[in-house]
Amino acid sequence: MELILWRHAEAEDGVPDAERKLTNKGLGQAKSMANWLKEKLPENIRVIVSPTKRTQQTAMALGCDFETSREIAPGASADMILAAAGWPNEEGVVVVGHQPTLGEVAALLISDYPEGLSIKKGAVWWFSCKKTQSAKKIVLRTVISPDML
Repeated sequence: MELILWRHAEAEDGVPDAERKLTNKGLGQAKSMANWLKEKLPENIRVIVSPTKRTQQTAMALGCDFETSREIAPGASADMILAAAGWPNEEGVVVVGHQPTLGEVAALLISDYPEGLSIKKGAVWWFSCKKTQSAKKIVLRTVISPDML
């Protein structure tokens, strides 16, 4: 099964939260990522999207049908995301959602394998550490293998 977690692109500040639109930069981010994904996604991929304006706009950049799911709206749990995606039984799913939940899903999947994850030959996993005044945040910037290039 393919599970692709796609966080919405950069959005405007404001209220109500659900109505926040993508900025011009965000529209560009969504288009760039969608173009990259379109070349790589398996056929018949299922795309589920949070009902917020910014996630809907991000998903629209793919130019394919998608379903809106309240189960992955802001405030959802990692378990709710995985259930909505049908993990690990569904053939292939793109989840267009929000932080911190998508990060929690990734952390759950990574830590759910005590024997470690398998990294493909020639693959790159790129992490960054961002320091704030109160904490350090580890960011997984990308995971890509040669067959995705």
